[in-house]
Amino acid sequence: MKKMSLLWMVLLTISHAFVSCKSEEKKEVKLTSKIAEKSAKKEKRKTASFNYKPTKPINGTLKGVVELGASGFNSFIVAIDKNNNWEMKSKEFGNSLIAEGITNTEEVNKKLKKYIQRIIEFGVKPSNIHFVVSSGANKQDITKLIKQELKRIGYVVNVVTPEQEGQYALDAVIPKRYEKTAYLVDIGSGNTKISYLDSDKMIGKETYGAKYFQQGVADTIVYKAVHKVAEKIPSNRASQCFIIGGVPYQLAKSLRKGNERYTVLNKDTNFYQKVIKRRDEKIKSGLNIFKAINDVTKVHSVIFDWDANFTIGFLLATNGKK
Repeated sequence: MKKMSLLWMVLLTISHAFVSCKSEEKKEVKLTSKIAEKSAKKEKRKTASFNYKPTKPINGTLKGVVELGASGFNSFIVAIDKNNNWEMKSKEFGNSLIAEGITNTEEVNKKLKKYIQRIIEFGVKPSNIHFVVSSGANKQDITKLIKQELKRIGYVVNVVTPEQEGQYALDAVIPKRYEKTAYLVDIGSGNTKISYLDSDKMIGKETYGAKYFQQGVADTIVYKAVHKVAEKIPSNRASQCFIIGGVPYQLAKSLRKGNERYTVLNKDTNFYQKVIKRRDEKIKSGLNIFKAINDVTKVHSVIFDWDANFTIGFLLATNGKK
């Protein structure tokens, strides 16, 4: 009898050990599955894409625009057709440190003439070359001298207000099919523009730019100010955020795959710590603005456009459309 009891105890112990082993195995499988799922989600966030393909222009006319921005001269050449379908053909970015007040009229002359010559050699007629001054750059004291010099040598300079800048950027950046579900953010050095359509009317707001740190403004003050502006974005316009500007450009560089037109940004600002280390204080300040907007809207996706900017919208306006 004792032998039978002992046998039963052994069998029960083995059975219990077997069940425990299976239980632990299931837990391990579940844990492994969860880790794999998290890893897949993380990888998906890293490799997210926006697959919209803009309509290419048919028999487009070449047009050029030179922008005097808060951080330097930029030039763009695009082909635009009669329906305002456009395609970037050439772009060049300069660095004249306008905001720091280093640029002089001699430098302006030299750079602009260089840009003009290159644009003409590309095939753009002189009458299709335009010059614009952004709202951010127009706030700098030295900009007055630059505009005077440009006019003196025969060039018409179009000064773009923040409202116009927002409208032009909206026209160029947000595809028609997304106008009712998206808003636009343009983080510039001198200011940040937030715009969207409300009942077919453009609503544009302006707030701090990415170089606010140069004026000694605290991050917390800027965050609250940007947060307050972003609160006005309707919830039905917060599915997508199309974003442009110098800081978003640096963020997108760390994520771009090949030569894609659109790059989906990671909304977690901690993801860009390496970008902050490689660059300067401007990136850190720009991310503060970026975070303030995203914290309010809870946007699903933030999409950087590698080609569009407000100057392209200006060209579209001169094309007789919009």
